[in-house]
Amino acid sequence: MLGDGTFLGVTDSAWFGWTLAVPIAHQLLGWLVFRGQLGWGVLTRWFGEADLRVWGIVFMPLLAARPLTMLALSIADSGSLALFPRVRVLLAGLLLVPALYAMWSVLRYFGIERALGGDHFRLRFRRMTFVKEGAFGWSSNAMYAYVFLLLWSLALAAGSGAALCSAAFQHAFIWAHYFCTEEPDMRLMYGKAEDIP
Repeated sequence: MLGDGTFLGVTDSAWFGWTLAVPIAHQLLGWLVFRGQLGWGVLTRWFGEADLRVWGIVFMPLLAARPLTMLALSIADSGSLALFPRVRVLLAGLLLVPALYAMWSVLRYFGIERALGGDHFRLRFRRMTFVKEGAFGWSSNAMYAYVFLLLWSLALAAGSGAALCSAAFQHAFIWAHYFCTEEPDMRLMYGKAEDIP
């Protein structure tokens, strides 16, 4: 039950709110930037060749805030999930493995600039072939399918029911971002829907 725990002097209820507010702000900003960039080149007009770097400076702290606020909530609300500790830890470990492998695959095969939405900024990214190595061999959208399992893993490891609810929200919400923002953008940038993996 929320309201009983704290971490760093902040209540679990407040941490729960942050785990919802950060992804909403992050994805809303992503939608605005991608729309502005794809339609009018807004960041390129404002910042020239530094446009993608500026976007990264804004994007990366928000991305990092997702697992950090989830970790804080998991600690503040730890033990609220009615699962045997060994089962929780086992499930957390099982989810952590594909999450870490997908993160490594993003860094190794995809690259940070491309993960930032580089194809909204540079034609050279649009000319690259779709990645099929690493976790991208399992799913063309390994970032959303597997990296977000990290949030589930944190929640399960701490045994936090509130964090598990937040992980479910964030994982569903990132897929909403994909289907409402990225997939339509890819149709515009790459052609027909059947050409998009």
